Amino acid sequence: MIVETFSEQETRACGERLGAQAGPGSIYTLTGDLGVGKTVFTQGFAKGLGVEEPVNSPTFTIVQEYQGGRLPFYHFDVYRIGNVEEMEEIGYEDYFYGDGVCLIEWANLIEEILPKERFDITIEKDLNQGFDYRKITLKKSFCETENNSTIL
Repeated sequence: MIVETFSEQETRACGERLGAQAGPGSIYTLTGDLGVGKTVFTQGFAKGLGVEEPVNSPTFTIVQEYQGGRLPFYHFDVYRIGNVEEMEEIGYEDYFYGDGVCLIEWANLIEEILPKERFDITIEKDLNQGFDYRKITLKKSFCETENNSTIL
């Protein structure tokens, strides 16, 4: 599914709708260039889960935990990960295979440890469409390869 947004508010609202539908044990990957709106999308996603506290990118802590919503929410930013062993040090499996919801920014950097079943989200800009335009692609993956994925 492709969603086009034309403002920060619309990008946040898209995230909120998806967060409202998230179930226990769900994994969402989020990829896109720097400044494309991943954190804005994530803030909406958290709101959809009922998280009321401020949500910021956990770039220096790798994972931020939010317990105040209808499900535990684990927001990862793996941009600064040097190697997958760093994910093992923080006990990523407890998060990925628990009852909470994980959203992982820069997930393409840890592709080899991601569960096969997950929701992949890509956010792209197109300045020809306007400064605030975003193309948000949502896909449910069942396998490790793009060819074996299906659209939501």
